[in-house]
Amino acid sequence: NIYDRENRIIVGNRARFSVVLNLDELRSEFYREYIGVRKAYRAIDDVDVPSSAEMWQISRFAVVERYLGRIDRALDRKTELNARSLRRHFNAQRLLPYALIEDLSPDEYARLLEQLPVNSPLQVYTTSARYYPYGAAAAHALGYVSSNRDIEISEDFPGADLMTFKMAGAQGRNGLESEFEEHLQGEAGGTIYRVDPSGYRVESLERRLPVQGENLITSLDIDLQLAAETRMREYEMAGAAVALDVKTGEVLVMASLPDYDLNDFSPRLSQTVATSINERGAWLNRPIQGLYPPGSAFKILVTLAGMEAGTITADTETNCGGYFRVGNRLFPCHDGHAHGEIALRTAISKSCNVFYYDHGQETGANQIAKTARRFGFGDRTGVELPHESQSSLVPDPAWKRERIGSGWVPGDTANLSIGQGFMLVTPMQMATFTASVARGQTLTRPHMIHDPNRPEQRTEPIGIPPGDYAALLEGMEECTISGTSRTSFTTIPSMRIPGLRVAGKTGTAQKRTPKGTINFAWFIAFAPIEDPQIAIAVMIEGDTPGEETGGGSFSAPVAHDILKVWAEKHPDLIPPPPEPIETQVASN
Repeated sequence: NIYDRENRIIVGNRARFSVVLNLDELRSEFYREYIGVRKAYRAIDDVDVPSSAEMWQISRFAVVERYLGRIDRALDRKTELNARSLRRHFNAQRLLPYALIEDLSPDEYARLLEQLPVNSPLQVYTTSARYYPYGAAAAHALGYVSSNRDIEISEDFPGADLMTFKMAGAQGRNGLESEFEEHLQGEAGGTIYRVDPSGYRVESLERRLPVQGENLITSLDIDLQLAAETRMREYEMAGAAVALDVKTGEVLVMASLPDYDLNDFSPRLSQTVATSINERGAWLNRPIQGLYPPGSAFKILVTLAGMEAGTITADTETNCGGYFRVGNRLFPCHDGHAHGEIALRTAISKSCNVFYYDHGQETGANQIAKTARRFGFGDRTGVELPHESQSSLVPDPAWKRERIGSGWVPGDTANLSIGQGFMLVTPMQMATFTASVARGQTLTRPHMIHDPNRPEQRTEPIGIPPGDYAALLEGMEECTISGTSRTSFTTIPSMRIPGLRVAGKTGTAQKRTPKGTINFAWFIAFAPIEDPQIAIAVMIEGDTPGEETGGGSFSAPVAHDILKVWAEKHPDLIPPPPEPIETQVASN
């Protein structure tokens, strides 16, 4: 089984009942039927008499069909026997039970148990199939299993030189099912039989029972996962959401839409469902495989790069006239309005492009790229899941000369300063970056497995003056109070999270396509500001060219819903409000 961090089962096994026939026990019946078939053909003196091999096939089919008829009468159903399947099974896997009917209902199972004799070659056979109580929840993180006929028994089991028949097992093909296959799988069992020259068993020589695999306790919190996915489904757009435990890096939420119901994979995936998944682009695990421009959410990184270089401080200001000239080109502010004199805190909360065009040029592309790599951009995060994108893209002048064959221009720096141009990241990388900023450190390693004794992560400190770091946090908090994400956190009373101070940053990035410009809405956040516990990155992918898909309108509400459920579950982690000044004086 696979559990969430609170030991709630999110992947289990359900009983799957089949009616099977042990062909190995029907040798005498096959022979008697064969004699009858041969006599019948001889009696009619037909010139087209089947060969002996063909008469054996006819005989076996007739015997098996009679047994199937008993089952059909007991269950009041009509089942067709597949002659080709029967022939293939008899020739290749005679010692294994042959399935006549798969996936019996519980009622059919109960009725057959009462009617089938214990020593009958007909038996109700019980296997298991994966069961997902939450359907599509965390589908890409959990992964799925498919049939596997190459399961091997342990090396110390004898008989490697003998003819071997294998029953189909299951093998993880994606997500945690694949990454922790050896942990979950267990060990196959086996039996060695002595058989006669015709291939029928005589006696059992050695047997080893299978060993069940081990359970897996993931870092996911199914309550937070469902909160994120419920809001994201309302948009009917592609997107990703990741939430991390700031202290340990454990992944609390990993949502990717569009997705699929994992129960459709059990016991096997139909071609119809597979085609639908493919057409909807639902195979892509967007949190770790999708590469997107980060937009204005990247301004937090640019701020840190400027602080490292000394080009941005808590007191830095810029005069925003609504645009910024770079050579002969005018770069507009994000909302087309002039902010006038604007300082760092307000530039963050209002997402002023001109502030970052100006100080991004002063900081320089090489410094921005250096700081980005220091925070892990450009490398895999190392999360315990298969198929993570090889790397994000951190552009700089050397990269452009090598890959594109042209020189870096000031306009490239302007675009990089607002998270546009060549810069590409995954939502998981933005989440780890946000967690690192929350701790005042540079790297966060995400983990998919819950360990209650996992130590807090400690990596290289950011290394900027405390006053500058405080100003950065104040600007991010202001973003959730009166800035670009305010409608999700404060102005609607029913959406407020009492007592929770949140640091956030919106972003809207664009990608040009032949049909028009597609928007990507971002929101990153962590809370509580006083003692950060949870970090979030959300990306919603617009599906309509020209459509406004702003981070404050689309992604911030997803983060809000995650934080709301988190706060309800962890009120003890929300610092109490400071006492009023009067009370403090009186107590002194």
